[in-house]
Amino acid sequence: MKQEKYTDALIHFQKALSEHRTQDVANKVKEVEHILKEQERLSFINPEISQQEKAKGNEQFQKGKYPEAIKHYTEAIKRNPEEAKLFSNRAACYTKLLEFNLALKDSEDCIRLDPDFVKGYLRKAGSLVALKDPEGASKVYRKAMEISPDSKEAIDGYRKCIAQEDPESMRKRAMNDPEVQAILGDPAMQMILQQMQKDPKALQEHLKNPEVAKKMEKLMESGLIAFR
Repeated sequence: MKQEKYTDALIHFQKALSEHRTQDVANKVKEVEHILKEQERLSFINPEISQQEKAKGNEQFQKGKYPEAIKHYTEAIKRNPEEAKLFSNRAACYTKLLEFNLALKDSEDCIRLDPDFVKGYLRKAGSLVALKDPEGASKVYRKAMEISPDSKEAIDGYRKCIAQEDPESMRKRAMNDPEVQAILGDPAMQMILQQMQKDPKALQEHLKNPEVAKKMEKLMESGLIAFR
């Protein structure tokens, strides 16, 4: 149905509602209002204009004019609300302005729209760090590392986060990690860990095995073991 028809229907229902209020008519008014609002939103979408606004936002961001950049990114989002990178860009602006809750919201929208876009996770983790939630941030950094194993920002961020966690929280989180559980359940690793307790120097020989070294690094990152 065209917008004009819905507008006429809304006028008709509103008139009926003013004369004799019933729940059925009230529901129809809400339904038509919702349809008209959605039609207005869809008519506003224009990916080409969105890209133009994004470019303007990028330019303002480079100049350090973050409030102006936000205005352009917001307009770009209205014109193309399914573009994940726009939310990431606006989150970066909010971070610069120390509006970490707003940055967190945008980064979550970014992840929702594109779960494989690693920058969304990095933005979210950075916001959580700023909001004093290193445990939550470490989980997000871990997800970023799953998507991009070589991401230095994700690796460094994760290590900094776990260094801030209290030992008990770190231990609980580590014990719920399936990878850690598998390592601790490995008889060969159990033997190596027992040898470490008796003779710490024996570890050096075991670390020559790349597979063992990788598992040891995982346990160390999880805060379950420490060695020099």
